[in-house]
Amino acid sequence: EKTVPIPEKLNEWAPRPPPEFVRDVMGSSAGAGSGEFHVYRHLRRREYQRQDFMDAMAEKQRLDEEFQKKLERNKMIAEEQTAKRRRKRQKLKEKKLQAKKNKLEQKKQEKEPDQSQEQVSSEEDEEDGKEEEEKEDDAEEPSFVMGR
Repeated sequence: EKTVPIPEKLNEWAPRPPPEFVRDVMGSSAGAGSGEFHVYRHLRRREYQRQDFMDAMAEKQRLDEEFQKKLERNKMIAEEQTAKRRRKRQKLKEKKLQAKKNKLEQKKQEKEPDQSQEQVSSEEDEEDGKEEEEKEDDAEEPSFVMGR
């Protein structure tokens, strides 16, 4: 019954931007007070932090881009593999379907032998004609046969 406070994600630390207008410009002239060194030291440290932060952000962005490219490449490879396997499954399915159709046709032919004999003989005549044409097309036929 009690509400639970869920902390929000903390924003990343970011350095203060450099000042737009610098009022106390330190020169290299003699007579600078001893307190000026500490001011200079803090400004220098802040600038180095800002540069390190910008370098780290650039590196993080580069790594993110590389990661996204790698993800995209892996996704494409996986999609190609899936498509290849899909084609293979479809081919196997079609083969099984064709085998089933052939089996049904054979059963039909066994039931009606006299009608199928006429069809088979006409189909064999066509196949013989095709084989004769193929034999004529063969350019290289062996001149001898081994094992006789």
